[in-house]
Amino acid sequence: MNKYELTYIIDTALEETARKELIEKFSELIKQNGGEVEKIDETWGKRRLAYAINDKLEGYYVLLTMQAPAELPKEIERNLEINENILRYLIIKIEEKKHSVKPRPVRVAAPVAPAEEMEAAKEPAAEEVAETPAE
Repeated sequence: MNKYELTYIIDTALEETARKELIEKFSELIKQNGGEVEKIDETWGKRRLAYAINDKLEGYYVLLTMQAPAELPKEIERNLEINENILRYLIIKIEEKKHSVKPRPVRVAAPVAPAEEMEAAKEPAAEEVAETPAE
């Protein structure tokens, strides 16, 4: 089974009880098709949309995390498209990080010379300056 995140926006014209029933309907759909709902997060709640969708300026955001077989997202998308109270949705497959990746080698910084040595290196020594004969 794969891990997925489902985010969908519900129309705010829907009453709270109907909204709760809609959220429960989609979680039951996942369970009936062999999936497992890990978490339902409604903390975003009612928010202003970036742009008007079907002449609506606000939506109720729901984030659902689940474990599901590979065929289930198609079925969920089909049901989300049918429902007129869902404004937008997005299903994302979460990839697990592999630990077999080698870490990057640590770069060793070159030793830094003290400031006095740096100044001495910049000024030319008196012996090094050769006088040019005047013609």
